[in-house]
Amino acid sequence: MKKITLLAVLTGIVLCSCKTQNSAEFRTISPDALKDKIAGGWAGKMIGVTYGAPTEFHAQGKTFDDSIRWKPSDIKGSMWQDDLYVQLTFMMSMDKYGIDASAKKYQEMFAKAGYQLWHANVQARKNYFDSIFPPQSGAPEYNFHADDIDFQIESDYIGFMCPSMPQQAVKLADKVGHIMNYGEGYYGGIFVAALYAEAFFETDIARIVDYALLSIPAESDYYKIVKDVILLHKQYPADWKAAWNELEAKWGNVDICGAGSTFNIDAKLNGAYIVMGLLYGEGDPYKTMEIATRCGQDSDCNPSNAMAVLGVIKGLKNLPEEMKTGIEAVGDSTFVNTNYSFNKAVENTYNYAIRFVKESGGEVSEKEIKIKKQEPVAPKLENSFPNLVFDHKISVFDTQKWTTKGNWTTYKHKSWNQTDAKDQSKYGEKAGDELEFTFEGTGITLMGNWLKDGGKADIYLDGKLHRTVDSYFFYANQEHLNINLWHAFNLPQGSHSVKVVVKGEKRPESLGTRLYVTEALIFKTEAKKSDNYKFSFQKS
Repeated sequence: MKKITLLAVLTGIVLCSCKTQNSAEFRTISPDALKDKIAGGWAGKMIGVTYGAPTEFHAQGKTFDDSIRWKPSDIKGSMWQDDLYVQLTFMMSMDKYGIDASAKKYQEMFAKAGYQLWHANVQARKNYFDSIFPPQSGAPEYNFHADDIDFQIESDYIGFMCPSMPQQAVKLADKVGHIMNYGEGYYGGIFVAALYAEAFFETDIARIVDYALLSIPAESDYYKIVKDVILLHKQYPADWKAAWNELEAKWGNVDICGAGSTFNIDAKLNGAYIVMGLLYGEGDPYKTMEIATRCGQDSDCNPSNAMAVLGVIKGLKNLPEEMKTGIEAVGDSTFVNTNYSFNKAVENTYNYAIRFVKESGGEVSEKEIKIKKQEPVAPKLENSFPNLVFDHKISVFDTQKWTTKGNWTTYKHKSWNQTDAKDQSKYGEKAGDELEFTFEGTGITLMGNWLKDGGKADIYLDGKLHRTVDSYFFYANQEHLNINLWHAFNLPQGSHSVKVVVKGEKRPESLGTRLYVTEALIFKTEAKKSDNYKFSFQKS
């Protein structure tokens, strides 16, 4: 009898222990609360982007110190913001083709959408029409903008539908993020999605940031710059500008897309501004948006991401009344070139979240959702442009540097802010027109125009055919001036030659065979300043 009693006691202890262990594997939330937090995320995204929109890139390499005016009726402007409609296109792809559709299908709907695009996104669109598909479409070999901010501002929906499921978020991000980005640009999207995934159940912003970092490689610069923001916040807890100055000194000039200018659309620097807004904002919506905006650069996207994190933490019902009023006024309005409204986005995001909860081992009832918690797992390290540093430019009008064969004609262009047309580029259009130059360095980018009369050319590097390029572009009534035509990096240090040979050929829809060239950007390889940089308060 005593043995049976002891066995029963021991069995009870084991069962109790298992029950406790199992319950720790799950996080519980009500259906209403989950939907309200998803609504808060979408609302925060819309509010933040309209708050910062008038300041976008007005402050480059400096803080934005002018007045910021925002009113609830401004939220209507989010209907035309790429921060919203691009990612909603990816949700439309999920709706039409299913979550298991190929990345090429996602790229196709995105490429054929009726809106205009820029940077990594527009290169991914052109790559689609040039038959370059994911993951190559976002890879540095085919996308000069691989480290840019694009996926970072378009991954919100992934985090919104993956509460406490960072592994699921990375799975979705791998497919979509590599359409247009790689490396730091890809990690930016993962980091933002991971912020949301944890914000459903955590209110401490510092903990949310720490946890989101676990979803990206610790060796990446993105991880390192966020760690620096955390360090600077501890050093200057009440002075975000002091922290900003230190951060700018170390990381401010790291964007090869900016090519030596103050312009910086790099994902990691702008991601650091998201974190600065969150940490120094201390949970206050207006303070968070203001700081993320005043950090400058892409200052509509950054407060949009930061405010969306607060929206998930607080839920829509706990946002300020004027914000809720502004959202309610446009709740059924349709985002441009999509079939989505705010209300539909909330509903479909919720439905996808429920699906992922069930597929990941969770349980769903009318009163309770039990989500099986996932531990973050970072993807492998990707490095788009290792130790690449901009060195100098060579204008196509520098006759001392370029030699020509055939007929290269000066193209004049009048910008919206110019009174007269100015020399913008040179073009060749007949087969055999050649342009040649030499340079010293380890990387080269040939810049020119993508226009509706663009044609094809062969690019030779050091005497060997490297790639054939096609400069035709006319989608969504958009062309591009002074954009990347071709690039080659990781070359041996030394002298290299580039020869451009016009083919006199075009795709059927092009109006001509012209190849426009504006300049060459030359790069060198050297240790990054951030690798050995010490903040003012650190010992050397």
